Amino acid sequence: MDAKDILGLPKTPLEKKSRPQKESHRKPDGISREVYALTGGVAPLMPSIDVTQLKRRPPVDEKVAWQWLPFTNSARKDDLKLYHWVRVVNGVPPTGDYSFAKYNKSVEILKYTDDEYENHLTDPVWTKEETDQLFELCERFDLRFVLIADRFPFSRAVEELKDRYYSVNRALLRARAQSPADVANNPLIKEPYDITRDRERKRALSMVLSQSRHQEKKDAEILAEAKRITEMRLAARRAEEPDVSASENAGLDRADGVVPGRSVSPSSNSQLPATAVAPSTLTMADYASTLASLRMLHVYLRTYGLEQMVQAASSAVGLRTIKRVEQTLQDLGVNLKPKVPTKTVCDEHLELRKEILTLLNLQKQLQYKETEGSSHREGSYAAMPDTPKDRVFASEQLSFGAERPIKKEQKRKGPGRQADTPSPAHKRPRKLKASDL
Repeated sequence: MDAKDILGLPKTPLEKKSRPQKESHRKPDGISREVYALTGGVAPLMPSIDVTQLKRRPPVDEKVAWQWLPFTNSARKDDLKLYHWVRVVNGVPPTGDYSFAKYNKSVEILKYTDDEYENHLTDPVWTKEETDQLFELCERFDLRFVLIADRFPFSRAVEELKDRYYSVNRALLRARAQSPADVANNPLIKEPYDITRDRERKRALSMVLSQSRHQEKKDAEILAEAKRITEMRLAARRAEEPDVSASENAGLDRADGVVPGRSVSPSSNSQLPATAVAPSTLTMADYASTLASLRMLHVYLRTYGLEQMVQAASSAVGLRTIKRVEQTLQDLGVNLKPKVPTKTVCDEHLELRKEILTLLNLQKQLQYKETEGSSHREGSYAAMPDTPKDRVFASEQLSFGAERPIKKEQKRKGPGRQADTPSPAHKRPRKLKASDL
């Protein structure tokens, strides 16, 4: 108000902003008001005691008292007695060992006799006195070799102590076993200690820990550049993979009898249906395009990828052929969808489907070739004079896995046109029937 009076501004009362009302949280039962005020209603980090346990009262016939009683610890080797407060129910103190004695775990150290040492454990570098001292310290400090090396009276490195201890244990295990197969799976036999590798590991670790900030930054730049080069090589390899798949497809076509760059004679495939020749090329093209689209996703479910590849492989064939492929899989005892779709299983499943499709196409070609051969063998009957030529029917083509073609009757030619116009040479003569003779 004073500032407005100095500046000559009209005096208007200040409008107080309304503060949003805080949501009131009801204090839960079983928690004191002071504790709830300290926590502010925030959930505790550690699980709290159930409210029902706070309200639970001890039984009437149970009298609980706390007494200062002595206890013994089985983990100790002496007879020291210590005291602590114990919960006594109805005047009967608890019995048994100290509750924390179960956490006293020690390493089992193998012991050897003088005869075993003379027969199996002698070493020109180590004396029996040093070996005895080493095993005594190993039992005392639970294989903490840094402490053992500090207490060891002779000048030995930590790696030398480890190598001697584990070599003695391996020799004892082999000497006491009835056969080598009994201790073949023992970790000390299966993965022996390598002193050279341990020294190299420590040397590399000391080099890493002694690096300066400048060296660490330089190493990080080198690793980033190596990662970039690796990604570029992977991208180039992925770009080359479609060409490799195209060459593989050419090899499959060559195996089916189609040589790239060589035209197929019309006489050999003129009688074959389109579904017996074209599906291989169409299927491979769809297969390559589907594989390229899956690579663009980078991350996808393997079951989804398998379904897409199966659809691409079956896109150029009919519904009946797809059903025959599935029926063949069932006859072979193969699931239509693998139960464990790993990469190897999916690849083998797709390869099996391709082989079944190839088998069906070859069966179609074989059937048409047999039909063509039978028509050539029966062509001699067409030259007989009594053979009527006024009716000519198209031969019924048998399709394996495709729709049955409809038999059509050609138009009957007039007598004048029939006498003048010779029959085309490319038309196949029909079969003779009993009614024609």
